[in-house]
Amino acid sequence: MPHDDTLAPATLAAQGLGAATMPHRDIVPPIHMASTFERAEDGSLPGGRIYARDASPAYDPAEALLCRLEGGAEAALFASGMAAASAVLLALRPGARIVAPHDMYWSLRNWMIGFSTNWQITLDFYADADELAALLQRPADLVWAETPANPTWEILDIARAAALAHAAGARLVVDSTVPTPVFTRPLALGADIVMHSATKYLNGHSDVVAGVLVTRAADDFWTRIRTARAAGGAVLGPFEAWLLNRGLRTLFPRVRTAAASALRIAQHFEHHPALLAVLYPGLPSHPGHDIARRQMEGGFGAMLSLRVRGGEAVARRVAGAVRIFRRATSLGSVESLIEHRGPIEGPGTRCPLDLLRISVGIEDCEDLIADLDQALSAAATS
Repeated sequence: MPHDDTLAPATLAAQGLGAATMPHRDIVPPIHMASTFERAEDGSLPGGRIYARDASPAYDPAEALLCRLEGGAEAALFASGMAAASAVLLALRPGARIVAPHDMYWSLRNWMIGFSTNWQITLDFYADADELAALLQRPADLVWAETPANPTWEILDIARAAALAHAAGARLVVDSTVPTPVFTRPLALGADIVMHSATKYLNGHSDVVAGVLVTRAADDFWTRIRTARAAGGAVLGPFEAWLLNRGLRTLFPRVRTAAASALRIAQHFEHHPALLAVLYPGLPSHPGHDIARRQMEGGFGAMLSLRVRGGEAVARRVAGAVRIFRRATSLGSVESLIEHRGPIEGPGTRCPLDLLRISVGIEDCEDLIADLDQALSAAATS
């Protein structure tokens, strides 16, 4: 296979980096089920591995591919996106300071609040880049970012956030679950670690729960993250790792197809009389569009939200009237999903109660538009 620098990322993903497995030269990597590995007579480890919890060869193909796609030094798989994010926080020292966005994945935000209280960690929240800059007038240890931010899809300038974080002595970690390396490479923009809930687009088939971290540098902080993974045991089983690697091979066509449909849907409904707003960074009317256009290459992701006129009750009726979209909590798979997000998050949510979160899949786009059109009509007349 030619040197990787001559190949497009889509080619690397489709061929799984192109390495055939010896001795049979398998095109598809085998599933490595072993949990432990034999020592030599002198006690050494000729295979280089001790125990599968933190050193299974089942992880190698997906970690190597994701490391290459993100342009990082090392990658580590986890049992979930939450496990990956938790390992970052567990690598902090007591007394550290975190600066995180108000609008981010709700479960992680709630867990972060509880964790910070228990570990005597200072946690401050920012709404936008200007608030982040103000908060970073004081030293910090970790800046968390999510862009586009779930579920209202605000955009943060990653390069600016990285500069601000580093000036304050902090690392920048970017949750890049929504754009994926297809559209955004945070490490190239200055981030220190990129995180994905691999359950979503990286796997893409609603049949694996997984997470991954990719680091710019294999430094002491990264060593502490890997120690947290090994000690906590928050790792994938070998079959799940194999499924994730299989999903990665179709990452680029899946994500590009879904994002093209998301843009088409956003454009179609932007001025719909039944809607207050369509939230999608690919629309020029989106307040973060210019930044998104600068740091997202080739597309704006496949997530959008609709704010429905009439409030919570009408939004609930719209979600109940869809026929093709599936009413389910997740995103990033081949099937399109819709969720009335605010009630799912529950008390204290910042999500508008008239908001419907949509994950666009790879179905025919005109079918998806027709389904939303009829659902909006049905809700208006019921």
